[in-house]
Amino acid sequence: MERKTKIHAEDGRQELTITREFDLPVELLFEAHTDAVIIEQWMGNKVLKFEAQPHGGYQFETIDPQGNILFRANGVIHSLVPNKKMIRTFEMENVPFDVQLEYLEFEAVTSETSQLTMQVVYRSVELRDQQLKMPFEYGINMAHNRLEEIVKHLK
Repeated sequence: MERKTKIHAEDGRQELTITREFDLPVELLFEAHTDAVIIEQWMGNKVLKFEAQPHGGYQFETIDPQGNILFRANGVIHSLVPNKKMIRTFEMENVPFDVQLEYLEFEAVTSETSQLTMQVVYRSVELRDQQLKMPFEYGINMAHNRLEEIVKHLK
């Protein structure tokens, strides 16, 4: 299966760029990143908190059938311009990764397609490279595929 989400990581840099074109209007793509109900569906996590506003916070978690926490992440939304951009921090809890800074840009390509560009900045080149050694590209492609499928039905 073709991986539509592309990750570009230059050697020696502590950032990476993620790009994906979606068969969705930019308004729906943006909503998929700011509506807690939709986020839960495509990310597969429970949204404990999501304040879609500047200086708003968010927290996600995944638990197993026994109630054990498998994954928890949180962050702060620093800037939010509807259908244009979001700047946020992202931190996974109880893992050896540090907080990362994420710049998300939403762009209309046509009236029915849009592009998401994410610049993700890590504290160090080593942390970025450690992230890339995980099945990161596979996971983000799967998540973006789910996002597109789920949100298509909202049109």
